[in-house]
Amino acid sequence: MTGRLRGKTAVITGAARGIGRAQAVRFAEEGADIIAIDVCGPIESVQVPPSTPQDLAETARLVEQAGGRIVTEIVDVRNELHDVVDRGAAEFDGIDIVCATAGITSRGAAIELSEAAWRTMLDINLTGVWNTCTATAPHLIERGAGSMVLTSSIAGLRGLVGVAHYTAAKHGVVGLMRSLAHDLAPHGVRVNCVHPTNVDTPLIQNDFVRSGFRPDLDRPPTRDEFATAATQMNLLAVPWVQPVDIANASLFLASDEARYITAISLPVDAGSAQR
Repeated sequence: MTGRLRGKTAVITGAARGIGRAQAVRFAEEGADIIAIDVCGPIESVQVPPSTPQDLAETARLVEQAGGRIVTEIVDVRNELHDVVDRGAAEFDGIDIVCATAGITSRGAAIELSEAAWRTMLDINLTGVWNTCTATAPHLIERGAGSMVLTSSIAGLRGLVGVAHYTAAKHGVVGLMRSLAHDLAPHGVRVNCVHPTNVDTPLIQNDFVRSGFRPDLDRPPTRDEFATAATQMNLLAVPWVQPVDIANASLFLASDEARYITAISLPVDAGSAQR
């Protein structure tokens, strides 16, 4: 690897698996130290099996295998994060990069969602991002430079059926990104969003059985059936992208190669936003 992040420290939420793990490993391959945060436990109203402490430990193992240093914290992003972030910053002498990646998924028509499902989605997928940014921003300001990469979704660019709460939260992340980019620009801090299409993660692997992609079936679709239907979302003939694809886009936005890029929405979506 080229050491594009050598000497830098990255805070990554949702780091126990999926996109967050891929970001942690990919950034470590490029020389970064990692502060890895994940709830590692169940979330109310979410049916997808949760991440576990063992998952977070595996992320740590993979980061160390890649030559990186890492500290891990088990914490819910709905909670105040300043103490957790401050401990990591003290361990690695500051923070340069923030990846606000933690998020959940659940399904339900807009007019049928329970208040609890709505509130939990907004609390984690939007307020959790805000919590991450407000806890880390003072460290980037102290540095006089840095990059925040907020994980939105294609649902942050267009409406999707059956996930109004998710779509609202992901649109909210875009608005937060745009405002933060203005607020932090005087301090040399850049803020951007990545917008994945379906990503082959435990969230997708478990959520497709409850998906609305095959309403013609009287049973949950198989993975292959879901893949066939999901491919129709994208211009490129793939049902989903891989976590490393999002990690690579995040790496670019976090690196000095993107030093004059801020306040953008970068789709990694196989053309889905054009459907």
